[in-house]
Amino acid sequence: MEKTTESDSKYKALEKMSVKELLVNINKEDKTVPDSIEKVIPKIEKLVNVIVTQMKNGGRLFYVGAGTSGRLGIVDASECPPTFGVAQGLVIGLIAGGDKAIRKAVEFAEDDTKQGWKDLQAHKINSKDIVVGIAASGSTPYVVGALESCNKNKIVTACIVCNKGSNVAAASKYKIEIVVGPEFVTGSTRMKSGTAQKLVLNMISTSVMIKLGRVKGNKMVDMQLSNNKLVDRGTNMVMKELKITYKKANELLLKYGSVRKAVEGYRASEKL
Repeated sequence: MEKTTESDSKYKALEKMSVKELLVNINKEDKTVPDSIEKVIPKIEKLVNVIVTQMKNGGRLFYVGAGTSGRLGIVDASECPPTFGVAQGLVIGLIAGGDKAIRKAVEFAEDDTKQGWKDLQAHKINSKDIVVGIAASGSTPYVVGALESCNKNKIVTACIVCNKGSNVAAASKYKIEIVVGPEFVTGSTRMKSGTAQKLVLNMISTSVMIKLGRVKGNKMVDMQLSNNKLVDRGTNMVMKELKITYKKANELLLKYGSVRKAVEGYRASEKL
């Protein structure tokens, strides 16, 4: 059976289109992605609840993928510490071929059925953790092998794929299958499939971190103050929350190191 992600584009003779036609048609296809995701929100909800439970019990979240899928997992994982102030290593992205594959494709790395599990073992994977396989095709051997080994070792498994009835889904307890249909350029899953995976990863990690108490109101109160823009943003958050001057808020923020601690520290001192 032909994979939906490999089926022929609905558009013909792309090279004969004007630039405007190309852009309008790509955008038309991209607009369908959120609708495809909406259909699987109940599945995403179940997965988020499981991840929250695992993390509250001391577990970590692993993303495992190859190519674009692997890179998207790494992006999501790498943005959790600065955005939500969680420790490095709470969310971990692994890619077939190792870190060098983030920038440059490593030939045939995704075809190794054993390397995914080896990569997880290097992080001392255990039954408290949860592993999410990311694969547009749903057939990536690196991901399938990793998930199957996780199942054998009683580690919770899940997946984000863009085809129905895939091998990756078969190896996952929690299945998120986002069928976005044929790509604008036939088989180029970095397009709609990649967009779908990115959106779902945003939904998962953001929801998980909110449920773990890493957002207050609608603010990133635990964000890392890693540049001037974020220091300014944090200062404004403290200023508005405590109704104090910018200067005082900035002093508190730099003293305590985070918006949450600055607000709590100020309020505690006021009670003395």
